[in-house]
Amino acid sequence: MSRRLIEPTRLHDVVVVGARCAGAATAMLLAAAGHDVLLVDRDTFPSDTLSTHAIARSGVVQLNRWGLLPDVLATGAPPLREVVFRNDDTSITRTVKERLGVDMLIAPRRHILDSLLIDAAVSAGAQLVTGVTVDGVRRSHTGRVSGVEARTTAGPVMYPARFVVGADGRGSRIARSVGASFTEVRGEDSAAHYAYFSADWPAMEYHIGDRSFSGVFPTNDGEVCIWVCTPADVALHARRSHVSIDAAFDALLASASPELSERVSATATRRSTARGIIGMPNHIRKPVGPGWALVGDAGYHRDAITGHGISDAFRDAELLATALDLVLCGDADERPALSGYHSTRDEQLREIFEITCELTTYPSPDRFMELQKQLGVAVDTQAAILAALPLPQLAAA
Repeated sequence: MSRRLIEPTRLHDVVVVGARCAGAATAMLLAAAGHDVLLVDRDTFPSDTLSTHAIARSGVVQLNRWGLLPDVLATGAPPLREVVFRNDDTSITRTVKERLGVDMLIAPRRHILDSLLIDAAVSAGAQLVTGVTVDGVRRSHTGRVSGVEARTTAGPVMYPARFVVGADGRGSRIARSVGASFTEVRGEDSAAHYAYFSADWPAMEYHIGDRSFSGVFPTNDGEVCIWVCTPADVALHARRSHVSIDAAFDALLASASPELSERVSATATRRSTARGIIGMPNHIRKPVGPGWALVGDAGYHRDAITGHGISDAFRDAELLATALDLVLCGDADERPALSGYHSTRDEQLREIFEITCELTTYPSPDRFMELQKQLGVAVDTQAAILAALPLPQLAAA
């Protein structure tokens, strides 16, 4: 027997589907601007998600602009002021210089960061509903998206809205429901695996190997995230050749960086089972249409090798929130405002997307290091662009 659709009568300004980095940040900024925002997610929080969770300078600048950086540091996420690059027997240590109001990088655990952003969104006025599985969008008689259809423990439900924002990750159901086309698709021939260890290592570390990239991200609770990136076929062979994912991870790390592997064995204590993904997509979707928009991985996904996913999510959240605010306030027409978000997002993602795609070919160590230098410049350039934006209402209040 079918269950009756429960249709709330309240029309929201925006329904944001997906309450992690991109969605929570978008909801926070829109709610702080005075809009009626509903934030829904199938998960409950705090909860973890697949992520190595490093935040580049551009992302730290965003947290600082939004007034949230002190809250993140208060969770025990250590401020990281040194970055170490290792290539064979060469080691270079660089200090994170003060620029644009920040002098650190951070790598907070996702169950902590996402919950903090959700709390900020709710404090700004957004309504949060968890345990909601969204099946797709609902359209008006004109074809415009007018809300989402979902399921809760109480039964089917429809949430009407002037705009629907898909922030539901790389496999976005909202993107599929609205038919958001791919504008660019590259290879997905890389893999990443990581695990958590207790260790007192204060610096971010990057180890460049032969067709491999590995490193260390210090995080909450005195732990470090140890990670290794390899071509997908190498990771698949390791997974098939070992009895457990932990054994496969250990083998991948030992091959990628014997020095780091030995240090882990000698001085660190494993605190988690390894996790990983083989075949990470590099693609860009059209992110806007009548009554809908995509943000974060739902609209643009790149391999984890550049560690820029959270920073991308923060950038795009503000770009989209700014565009939707103009439309909802009557200060701009929908089509040019959303087209502006689309074009600005595509312009700002381009350089790091190209660097990411080349890095996933695992070029020679010398070329790999050159690309890392280019990445550093690109991140600082993007951070400067973001720092120059008008402060959103949340931070200005």
